[in-house]
Amino acid sequence: MTLLILLAAASVWGIVASAIAVHRDGYRRVPTDRARLP
Repeated sequence: MTLLILLAAASVWGIVASAIAVHRDGYRRVPTDRARLP
């Protein structure tokens, strides 16, 4: 059960982080590396 919660949280964070990165880049390109994210 705990593993499912962790996986769900990780997937949600990935989606949110990707959305923030895309918005910050002005939709020019989607960064695939985590190094550019805060």
